[in-house]
Amino acid sequence: MHQSFSFGRILGVKVGANWSVIVILWLIAWSLADERFPVVAPGYSTTSYWISGVLAAVTFFMCLLAHELAHSVVARRYDVHLEGIVLWLFGGVSKFTGDPPSAQAELKIAAAGPATSMGIAVGFFALTRLVDGVGGSALAGAALGWLGWFNGSLAVFNLVPAFPLDGGRVLRAWLWGRHGDKRRATASAANAGRLFAYVLIGLGLLQFLIGGFVGGLWFVFLGWFLLSAAQAEASQSMLDDQLHGVTVRSAMTPNPVVVPATVTVGQLIDGWMFDHRCSTFPLVDREGAVTGLVTIARVKSVPADRRATTPAMEIAAPPVELVTCQVDEPLWPVITRLSGSADQRALVYDGDTLAGIVSPSDVTRVLELTQLGNPATIQAPPGP
Repeated sequence: MHQSFSFGRILGVKVGANWSVIVILWLIAWSLADERFPVVAPGYSTTSYWISGVLAAVTFFMCLLAHELAHSVVARRYDVHLEGIVLWLFGGVSKFTGDPPSAQAELKIAAAGPATSMGIAVGFFALTRLVDGVGGSALAGAALGWLGWFNGSLAVFNLVPAFPLDGGRVLRAWLWGRHGDKRRATASAANAGRLFAYVLIGLGLLQFLIGGFVGGLWFVFLGWFLLSAAQAEASQSMLDDQLHGVTVRSAMTPNPVVVPATVTVGQLIDGWMFDHRCSTFPLVDREGAVTGLVTIARVKSVPADRRATTPAMEIAAPPVELVTCQVDEPLWPVITRLSGSADQRALVYDGDTLAGIVSPSDVTRVLELTQLGNPATIQAPPGP
């Protein structure tokens, strides 16, 4: 899920949102202000209903964020890093850069989200009773009650044993612990996810037939999303299994050609690109520290008449946007980090020394070689 705008970091985790959040926020606020609140709490002004609706909608997305952050807090205890959270139309998507080390860890990480949502639901229901008990605002009670109901529904829905929902991960953890076979457990949980997705799509089509267009469309979209996500999770798990035992050293292109950070784009082309069979060039300062990364694609973006005067650093990806790793790290977690990085490249270090680069073509090569034999025997290609 692509991020449209960022909220910065919360508890060390990058948090962003897709543009679809604006749509769903408006729909929730509208449905509460125009339909629900006037029925359960009559007698208030239209402005009051809309203010309450907007506040409830925003609070609900904060609850969604708490649900996702709960996964992160527990995951850190098992050295599983959460790279980022993106809120979107159907809730939140957390991007982990590795898998839990054991079935028990998977179970605890997966259960943290629904447990948090259920705890929030109980808290809102308690506040609702308190407001009602002291004769407080009926509108405030209605908003609190709705938040309690929606968080409870979120917890229950996420516990459905269908991948990639939290309940599907709980199912995978249970099967993994029982049979000791993570790949088999993932396949079973993904199959359950596909089945549940088809059920939702079927319910949506049924609603179409009986005239429930909006509800039917919602079920179909949700089913389609879960189906796509289940298939993607299953594919990623197979790749993880395929690359088991493969380190970054086996995939990287070693001894990258480095270029002084002071050169222009024209000098880079004439002095390095035509002389070396490389598509990626780290820029380094006088001490040898990497200050940026330039690819052929970035060079091509500079008009020909400006290449002689444009500093290479001006078009380089800065270090903060680059993925870095050590030569003996497992390859799969690094691959999962590449998708959201600048140019999808990783700088590989041996201690403090730049030792290589991992590019998409390097990953493709390793994946093809793992189909031919023992992945542990794969050797890195010769350097440029």
